[in-house]
Order: sequence, then structure tokens, then C-alpha cells
Amino acid sequence: MLKSEDTGAATGRLLTKKRRGTRPRSAAQALQNGKAAKPSVHAHLHDKQSERDYRELRIDKVGVRGMRFPIEVRDKERAIQNTVATIGMFVDLPKEFKGTHMSRFIEVLNAHGNIIHVENITEILHAMQQSFHAETSHMEIEFPYFMVKKAPVTRRESVMDYIARFDAAACGKKIDFVLTVRAMVTTLCPCSKAIAAFGAHNQRGEVTVQIRSRKAVWIEDLIAIIESSASCELYGLLKRQDEKAVTERAYENPVFVEDLVRNVAVKLNAHADVTWYKVEAENHESIHNHNAYACIEK
Repeated sequence: MLKSEDTGAATGRLLTKKRRGTRPRSAAQALQNGKAAKPSVHAHLHDKQSERDYRELRIDKVGVRGMRFPIEVRDKERAIQNTVATIGMFVDLPKEFKGTHMSRFIEVLNAHGNIIHVENITEILHAMQQSFHAETSHMEIEFPYFMVKKAPVTRRESVMDYIARFDAAACGKKIDFVLTVRAMVTTLCPCSKAIAAFGAHNQRGEVTVQIRSRKAVWIEDLIAIIESSASCELYGLLKRQDEKAVTERAYENPVFVEDLVRNVAVKLNAHADVTWYKVEAENHESIHNHNAYACIEK
């Protein structure tokens, strides 16, 4: 740092150069030579988000969405499964504030380590409430979940992927948690089988199950409920013997899209820990230019 007398001397030298006819360098030239003055990293920057908003409208959820982040989830077969999730993080915004500080979401997320464990979702929710002084906080975590399956006859192993999702919210100290599992299945049309002289049309169906429960329910258990409710389940690898088996199984077990959601609902009604559910099924029709859809909610 220059002292006051040094500053005066420096000014004198500059004036001397000016008297000698030397033109001062431009700011661009000084910057190129690395001698331009650098702004202080501690300089005060205006906090636009904290400005008063006069529209008097509270926002229920504001935050970030679409972040990719590694997570660990419990695996019934192998204890732990590592996968990559797409994450959203949100808080409520009081009516008096213009905006929220988006960088704080990333800070909260990274403060809990390089990998999210399902068990610390509650901690993250409370950390968001504290960081933003918010009444409520929300997280959505969607990820591919993998299972090794054996073909029905040859027992050849292959990997099947499913979609799982956690939607968690904190309101004060109260936590709400919804588990979603989405799986593809085979459905064979009962009407087609009843009226056709040869065969019956079938298609892939997409089943989405959402539940609330008294205690944790395995992702694998929900997948098993979905697959056992369809005409047949899907496999990654099928040899000829396996293909014959799954085709015949589907033909012997025709289900409408209505049957599919009811079959799943019956099994969920019998589950001691499930307190609420929503079941959706959509058949990607093979002989229509539209899909068949059904939904049932408890």
C-alpha cells in the first residue's frame, strides 16, 4: 500500500511526464500490461434479491431444478446402489422479498458431501429452511434404479433399469415423503383374445406407483407388485426358450389397463405399511394411434 507521501511522489512523476509531452496510456493498454487496478473482492455488491417486492404475493416454491448429482440408495439385494440423480431443491419465498439466492441451494447440497444418502434428505431439508429462513423446503430426486434379472427358462442374467423418485418436503419439523417407482410391463388385450381366431394384440405398458408409508418400503418390492400385476414382466435378455415362455404367459394372462391398476391397488391395500397410493398405467397400443390410460388413488 502506498503512503500519502508516496502517492504525492507518484503524482509528481506523472505530471513531469505530462510536461515532457508523454501521452498517458489508455486503460486498455494498462490492462494488457497487467497494471490496471483490480477491484477489491470485498467490494460491496448490491443484493438485488433482498429488495422489497410490492406486489404482495407469496411464492410457494422457488429454487433450482435439473441438477445432476451422485446418490446412494438402499439396495435390497446388495445393501447399497450408487446411481446418478436429477435433483430439484425449493423453498417458499415470503411476499416481501423480490427473489431468492439460488447459489445457496448448491452450497447446502455440497455441504453434505459428494454423495447424497437417502438417510440425510431430512437434514438437507432442514438446512435449506435454516439457510433461507424459510417455512417450507422441498426436494425432488429422480434416478435410474438397476436390478439383475434372470430369464424365466435359461436363467441367463441381464440388467433391467427402472425409474425411482423421492419427493420430500419439510413444513416446520414435519416431513412428508413420497416414493415413486415407474416400471414397464407387457399387457395382452382380453378383448382381442376373445374375438380373434388367431392370437391377440399386446403392448408395453408403463406403470407408475406413488406411495406414502409408515416406514420404508423397498423399491424392489414395488417393482415386484407392478410386474406381477401385468400379463408378463419384461427382461433385458431372452433366448428362444425364454421368448416362448413369456409370450405364452402373456397370452394366458390377458389384462386391460383397468385390470392393471386394480391388480396393483389390491396388493397395495394388503400392504401393512402403505398409507396412501396413486397408481397410473398407460398402454402404448400396438393397433391404435393412441394410448390407453387408467388411474386409481387411495
